[in-house]
Order: sequence, then C-alpha cells, then structure tokens
Amino acid sequence: MRLILLGPPGVGKGTQAKILVEQLGIPQLSTGDILRSAIANKTPLGVQAKAIVDRGDLVSDEIVNGIVSERIDQPDCSRGFILDGFPRTIPQADALGAMLEQKGMRLDAVIEITADTDTLVSRVAKRAQETGGARADDTAEVIRKRLDVYRELTEPLVSYYRGKGLLKTVDGMSPVEEVTAAIRRALGA
Repeated sequence: MRLILLGPPGVGKGTQAKILVEQLGIPQLSTGDILRSAIANKTPLGVQAKAIVDRGDLVSDEIVNGIVSERIDQPDCSRGFILDGFPRTIPQADALGAMLEQKGMRLDAVIEITADTDTLVSRVAKRAQETGGARADDTAEVIRKRLDVYRELTEPLVSYYRGKGLLKTVDGMSPVEEVTAAIRRALGA
C-alpha cells in the first residue's frame, strides 16, 4: 500500500503514521528523516543537500524529489510506504506521480486528516505544556503562521488528489483510535 498523509500541522499525521506503520508493516517516509539520512550516509544527493543546508538555504525540489526516489527504491518499501510531509506542493506532487510511474508504481490513496484551526492551536498549546514548552514552534502565533503556510502551499493538493480520485477525507477531531479506525475504513481495511 502506497499512501500520502495530508493535513495541517498538529492534526495528528505523525501519530497516525506510526500506528499505520505497525498495522500495515510498511515504513513511514518523512522527508526530514530521509534528508538527514542521505546527508549522514553521504549519498551523492546527500552531499549536495548538506552543502545547501550548511549555507542555511532550503533544499530544492529537485534534490528532495531525488532523495525521496532513492528512499522508495530501498527494499523495505517494496510492499509500500506512507509519505508524511511530501509532497507539499503541486510541482512536488507532479514529480512524485512521474517518479512512481517510472518505477511502475502508483499511489493507492491520499488520506486528508482535517480539524478546525482553534482545535489545532489548542492541541499544540497542550503539547507545549506536556513537553515543558521546549519546542519553538509550539506557540499560538507560530502555529497560526504554519497553518497559513499550509493553506497557501499544501492545501491545493486536496483538490489535486480529489481530481485524481485518490483523496479520502477523515475527521481528525475524534480520539486517536477513532481516527485510525476511520482511516482503515477509508482504505477498505
């Protein structure tokens, strides 16, 4: 099963990805983790990415796409994978589609997890209290900014994947177990 988890910051994508990894026996591919691994392993793309990151610049779509492609080629992805945090934009989604087609693969579903803004802000505030507020992005102001960026750059993927017949929407306002069950139903499991 090849899945994408979509949704705004704080909606529970990471939590659901971890549960699905256990239930489906496929890896979660987080672009941040993949990038750090490529840099640590000094792959050709990782070396390029390190130079960019060391300058404080953002890694280009071309490099991110290449690193994701390399990761998908790993043996543990042969039965499928869960993409979390990629694609973030329509150009990345187009690149992913072309990449998968070239590999003779296709996406099975895109799961959109939804929640209202006030709930997301309060979830992040609660997380900050539980962790002692150690994360710099756990303030109401920062989370609202991240939500604005999500709406501008990533939310267009909802229509994009709906148009391809891949989108399944799940209400993320329920308890974790109920969201997981809704995802499983959406996947026909």
